[in-house]
Amino acid sequence: MANHPRIYVAGHRGLVGSAIVRALHGHHAAGEPEIVTRTHAELELTDQASVRAFFRSERIDEVYLAAARVGGIHANNSYPAEFIYDNMMVQANVVHEAWRAGVRKLLFLGSSCIYPRLAAQPIREEYLMNGMLEPTNEPYAMAKIAGIKLCESYNRQYGTDYRSVMPTNLYGPGDNYHPENSHVIPGLLRRFHEARLNAAPEVVIWGSGKPMREFLYVDDMAAASVHVMNLPRETYAANTDPMHSHINVGTGQDVTIAELARLVGETVGYAGRIAFDASKPDGTPRKLLEVSKLASLGWRASTPLAEGLRRTYAAYLDAHDPDGAREAQRRPLTVET
Repeated sequence: MANHPRIYVAGHRGLVGSAIVRALHGHHAAGEPEIVTRTHAELELTDQASVRAFFRSERIDEVYLAAARVGGIHANNSYPAEFIYDNMMVQANVVHEAWRAGVRKLLFLGSSCIYPRLAAQPIREEYLMNGMLEPTNEPYAMAKIAGIKLCESYNRQYGTDYRSVMPTNLYGPGDNYHPENSHVIPGLLRRFHEARLNAAPEVVIWGSGKPMREFLYVDDMAAASVHVMNLPRETYAANTDPMHSHINVGTGQDVTIAELARLVGETVGYAGRIAFDASKPDGTPRKLLEVSKLASLGWRASTPLAEGLRRTYAAYLDAHDPDGAREAQRRPLTVET
């Protein structure tokens, strides 16, 4: 590998990919890397010929595979075919064409939804495929499981060094704040922000508020990804199994959705009521990752949830309402209760 490795970050404009780009600068053992990126318009990752041409021409040393079609319960239920097809095609094309081009190191980013819906808590890496998946995101989960097995299969047959990390629920700067297709934290931040500005007396949250979730600040996830990628190969091999090679990434702590909603409301400065619509789906009852393997390899999360929410909301204001929202924050808010 060159002193200045060429690293392709697939999905560099997304939540995780953009954080990985931030993390890579100044944190690579082989010297300051040359980061290679392509927008969706520049490179369609579901098209094998385009991906093959890219790897043939770019002389890539390492790949961070953070490109994916992602979304919350509503998006997964509405577009199941797109979620399974797009993700499987992206993974297959990037992994296969990276191998064809001689790329020896790759990090695949999965998701904690790969685990059974009713997995014992906290969830250990070996619980993979030990039970039924959560129906509301099964197509996405199946694609991510296939991505893990794709990496493992190329390692076993071709001797590559393709690794997988499984993050818990992520949030942070650069997230998707679409009113219907976002994940829980960006969705709540937007709704509470708009409720505050409009002096809405109540915010209604989907579900009962009882499910428990673990949340990891995205820059922590990026730091963990770089840490795992840079582990010596023998260290990674000694702490994983060839057919169970993925590593959980999380905080080891979770909160109820109701507690999360309260924290988001406090972060935004919303003073109205918070209600729950139990007729809407809850999803998995609990999803807490067991993260002792990564801790034994020298990495732990460092950003508390309250601090991460504060940073995320600040980034949201910068991107979506830099003037009006800050002025609103300076004014006391009163609502009918």
